[in-house]
Amino acid sequence: MSTVNLISDTVTKPSKPMLEAMFRAEVGDDVFGEDSTINELQNYAASLFGMDAALFCPSGTMTNQIAINVHTRPLDEVICDEYSHIYQYEVGGYSFNSGVGINLIRGQNGKVTAQQVKEAIKPDYDWLPTSKLVVLENTCNKGGGSYYRLDEIAQIKAVCDENDLILHLDGARLFNALVETEETTQAVGKLFASISICLSKGLGAPVGSLLIGSAPFIKRARKVRKALGGGMRQAGYLAAAGLFALKNNIPLLKIDNTRCKELGEILMHQEYVESVRPVQSNIVIFDLKNPVTANQYLESLKDHGILASAFGPKTVRFVCHMDISSEQFEKVKEVITSRFVF
Repeated sequence: MSTVNLISDTVTKPSKPMLEAMFRAEVGDDVFGEDSTINELQNYAASLFGMDAALFCPSGTMTNQIAINVHTRPLDEVICDEYSHIYQYEVGGYSFNSGVGINLIRGQNGKVTAQQVKEAIKPDYDWLPTSKLVVLENTCNKGGGSYYRLDEIAQIKAVCDENDLILHLDGARLFNALVETEETTQAVGKLFASISICLSKGLGAPVGSLLIGSAPFIKRARKVRKALGGGMRQAGYLAAAGLFALKNNIPLLKIDNTRCKELGEILMHQEYVESVRPVQSNIVIFDLKNPVTANQYLESLKDHGILASAFGPKTVRFVCHMDISSEQFEKVKEVITSRFVF
């Protein structure tokens, strides 16, 4: 029985054309800046967003943590939504790596407003940390793939400019948002001091994320990456996959988004579903009715060859990605509409 993996879009494996690009890669020692494929990837990503430079790193957690470290100093604080990846899933690295605090905003499905950011800024008292950095996640994983539009970000940017705050984008799934809004990477680049994008989620590369920003910012970021153990040698084989992904796989994300919207519509009409979070991109998060638990539901799915993840005792997440075939997607629809559990 063919298994359909809806656990995450991180489970994708390189396609044959991507593997061929990896095998053809010209490589060198990147710690010395001599890996031509990494240099090409970094230059391409920077130009995509109209920014000076970029840095290839093993993971999105590392790119976010480097950004926090470069933008802040101890006793500063980071303002973000309570669902943010940097708070939920990066092991408290903001404190461990940079000695900063975090100021959480309760937004809506992982999104904050300009007014909320303004109200979160702390006054300049000796006994309070200094509000310094605002981090937006677009799309927001725990928010069910919710995304910002440029006009919303521009309002937040204005608040940051007025209050000497720096704005960083955790854009792990940014391209899932852009294929929906049809906004440009160049326009996004004008609003942020730094941007992190992930290559190993829906874009299908096996490893890697990019941190993008000004030339002085990336120069410092290289030093911090080295301190965190992120300096790599002949990593151009991995960079070639990322370059292939950026040049070829972005349009495919629209398929993933559309499929998740269809799954969300189907789930809304199932007797065992209590509610479905708004579906905007390639993530579906839904809550189950009593007495069904997430673990029970996932075990039943597994018996039918479908893997997914729990997002709480009664909450389940589906994520669509490019490795799900049309036949597999039809199988998912068939199983979730059957009374296979109850």
